Amino acid sequence: MKYYFNKTIQGTFQEVIDKAKKGLKEEGFGILTEIDIKETMKQKLDVDFKQYKILGACNPPFAYKALQAEDKIGTMLPCNVIVQEIKTDVIEVAAVNPMASMQAVNNEKLNDIANEITAMLEKVIERL
Repeated sequence: MKYYFNKTIQGTFQEVIDKAKKGLKEEGFGILTEIDIKETMKQKLDVDFKQYKILGACNPPFAYKALQAEDKIGTMLPCNVIVQEIKTDVIEVAAVNPMASMQAVNNEKLNDIANEITAMLEKVIERL
């Protein structure tokens, strides 16, 4: 099982960021964090890096259910979605596969939650 699912599409980096955010919102996710890796690498290491952002996506009702089933599951939240520039106007979007993450947790209650979240994130990626 792959730990992520992805899709590469045409468009500007910002257009794809906007599409990804819109798709996440349509599936009930909000963005808790947005990390600009390019900017961070420049500030911290003074190196140039490609356009790369990490969107920390959260679906509150599912996060709540997961936390009720397993209080340490917060170590695996939020669901990260990356957007990276492969080359000019060729952008990859990848999302974590929650089912792959949950294999490390021995808690049957999380399986249904992880399956639902996985399906939702797969839809976001497929619709791009």
